[in-house]
Amino acid sequence: MKLPELPDLPVRGFLDRIVETLAERDTAVLVAPPGTGKTTLVPLALAAGTSGRVLVAEPRRLAARAAAGRMAALLGESVGETVGYSVRGDRRVGKRTLVEVVTSGLLVRRLQGDPELAGVDVVVLDECHERHLDADLLLALLLDARAGLRPDLRVLATSATVAAERLSDLLGGNDAAPVIQVHGRTYPVDTTYVPVLPRERVEAQVARATRQALAGTEGDVLVFLPGAAEIRRTTALLDNIDGVDVVPLHGRLSAAAQDTALRPGSRRRVVLSTAVAESSLTVPGVRAVVDSGLARVPRIDRGRGLSGLATVRVSAAVAEQRAGRAGREAPGRVWRCWPEYEHGTLSAYPVPEIRTADLTRLALELACWGTADGQGLAWWDAPPSGGLAAGREVLRALGAVNEDGAVTDRGRRIATVGLHPRLARALLDAAAEVGAHAAAEVVAILDDDTLISGADLGAGLRVLRRDRPARWRQEVERLARSVESSNRSNGSGGSDGPDDPAFVVALAYPERLARQRGPGSTSYLMVGGTAVTLPPGSGTGDARWLAVGVATRDPGRSDGMIRLAAAADEQLARRAASNLLTTVDEVDWVDGDVVVRRVERLGAILLSEKPIRDPDPELLSAAVHRGFREVGPDVLHWNSGAISLRQRLAFLHHALGAPWPPVDDESLLAAADRWLGPELATARRRADLERVDAGQALRRLLPWPGAARMDELAPERLEVPSGSHPRVDYSTESPILAVKVQEVLGWTDTPRLADGRVPIVLHLLSPARRPVAVTADLASFWRTGWPQVRADLRGRYPKHAWPQDPTTVPAHRGTARNARRD
Repeated sequence: MKLPELPDLPVRGFLDRIVETLAERDTAVLVAPPGTGKTTLVPLALAAGTSGRVLVAEPRRLAARAAAGRMAALLGESVGETVGYSVRGDRRVGKRTLVEVVTSGLLVRRLQGDPELAGVDVVVLDECHERHLDADLLLALLLDARAGLRPDLRVLATSATVAAERLSDLLGGNDAAPVIQVHGRTYPVDTTYVPVLPRERVEAQVARATRQALAGTEGDVLVFLPGAAEIRRTTALLDNIDGVDVVPLHGRLSAAAQDTALRPGSRRRVVLSTAVAESSLTVPGVRAVVDSGLARVPRIDRGRGLSGLATVRVSAAVAEQRAGRAGREAPGRVWRCWPEYEHGTLSAYPVPEIRTADLTRLALELACWGTADGQGLAWWDAPPSGGLAAGREVLRALGAVNEDGAVTDRGRRIATVGLHPRLARALLDAAAEVGAHAAAEVVAILDDDTLISGADLGAGLRVLRRDRPARWRQEVERLARSVESSNRSNGSGGSDGPDDPAFVVALAYPERLARQRGPGSTSYLMVGGTAVTLPPGSGTGDARWLAVGVATRDPGRSDGMIRLAAAADEQLARRAASNLLTTVDEVDWVDGDVVVRRVERLGAILLSEKPIRDPDPELLSAAVHRGFREVGPDVLHWNSGAISLRQRLAFLHHALGAPWPPVDDESLLAAADRWLGPELATARRRADLERVDAGQALRRLLPWPGAARMDELAPERLEVPSGSHPRVDYSTESPILAVKVQEVLGWTDTPRLADGRVPIVLHLLSPARRPVAVTADLASFWRTGWPQVRADLRGRYPKHAWPQDPTTVPAHRGTARNARRD
């Protein structure tokens, strides 16, 4: 095949270099900015020098179709001759096709069916820097196939960024693959920042910036928005601009509508695009770019069982790529819808999807490949173990893998459908109940919820059946054929039952079946335990049950918002989610009492309950134990003696350690069976626990025979020189003895407890029992502190003894009537 002659082609030299490099090394990395021909010219150059087919893997269907169309146009041919494409539901390939552009996901499926890729000589992995989940998986599987079955398969990875070192290491194995860098012709791009106004929605901000771009430049304006909904709202705001056509561009449009956006128009255009136009597509005529600074990426909230698309700020690399679209053909300008000072806070590169997305489909592909956990594969970023384990759990529930993680025959059928495993399961299983066509109608909507407006799936389905839009109709036909083909190969049939869209939704998402929390309420509880809310004007009526197809959670909200649902009932819920039905005898502690009942649940939803007699004694005991842990030891009856015993034990544990036990709340709860076992065995409610003598129970923790020395090691009362026996206070870390100073006259050293290890802290009191000194070193106090105390108090209490040398006067109670005065 001869390459087309392009007089302004600046890249002819690097094409020869790529062909030569792949011939020598089999793998290489090409780093080239947009507009240099890496998506269109490189595959043609490779095809010209090989007898086998060149496969070009693109991350998006739109990009695959556009790339094939551009290459065919360069050759002066129609798509399907030398250059063809294959995307889900659409294939244009002929016998003479040398270059085939496929989506990454479709090539994964082809590789699963034919790991040798018979007849393929080169695989080009385009736009690797975008880090889509399917693209990362495809790279890992291709490298594994090269290592075993196809060492001669040549692989070229292309990227628009310079982050190529990791790719080079992966492709080259022990010897890094060569990196070819191309610096294409670029034009300067001026940047203007457009901060948001107070209370201004993103669509209004973007529309304002777009009007500035139209006034400040010539040519077309390419506008980047996060999704189709924002494109629709911005289109409405830009309506009726004289001499300007507003054209949408996103992956959910029909092929004809997409082609319209990718062709020059007869008038000036504003092209409102999602991220599809960032790198692998060329939108001709663009001189200005308006960047919302937002992108929509897959995210999963595993804790709430919600997954979908989240709107995030773009990375600095993406912002730079978007701006570069204005300088592809001439000097341009970019309007960025954020303050200039925020630009430095953008992350360097986008987060790889494999780190944040739902990995259920990835887990199924790995199981089909024969490595459930992905070990042994060379990953750019290995899938997170938690996300992969969650995906395998879903697959086990669907019957797609067995307990060991190996794929089942059912799992292989699910994989061949080319949908998320949940949707594939719903399609296959619902076809047997409602018919292949009816099941396909609902699944097509679940896979692309932009097909209908509003949250009522039933109403939206009726509109689609009336209007029969081509995009939906073609996908329904494809899915129906897929089911019928799978049934034929599996030897099973289908039937046309009653139309029941809620049943199809429930088969895909049984944990999203939801019951209304109260009559007239817009709040629902899903089987998975997450609370969700119906938006105003949802159109589903006052449905008691819903089968929720799409639910999202906005930042700052604990519950989810229902975006798509169908009215259901309890009978449908029981049938669709029968594996989540449980009937158990529950003996539990509820609001201070043991409640004994037999309950039927559908996941987190309580369906029915009734009291039962003669419950299992072990369940009763366990419930009381849970109740005690809930209310804590303070619920028991603690008189002064029990409190004192606990404090003394705590002191001995702190001072001496074992065998004296800890008696803090946590330790007492952990050892409840040892010291409170008999009482817990007979208790049935909080009142029973409140009557328990804590002191009597606590004595079961005393260590024997060491307990015989307890009064010696930690006496409850201590004899002082006057003959009194004041109580020792163990409520603080150091024991305290509060005593009148006259009663300790003659004591020269502070008494010590716990075999002499811990000195008592003396709180010395006046005759009126007011503290006059605190000391743990009595000898030092007599020398240094006593003179000041004596001077302060002897005039106030003249009838009491205040000797100069307190060690020479006998201790006494009361006044100094019988003591020697000085």
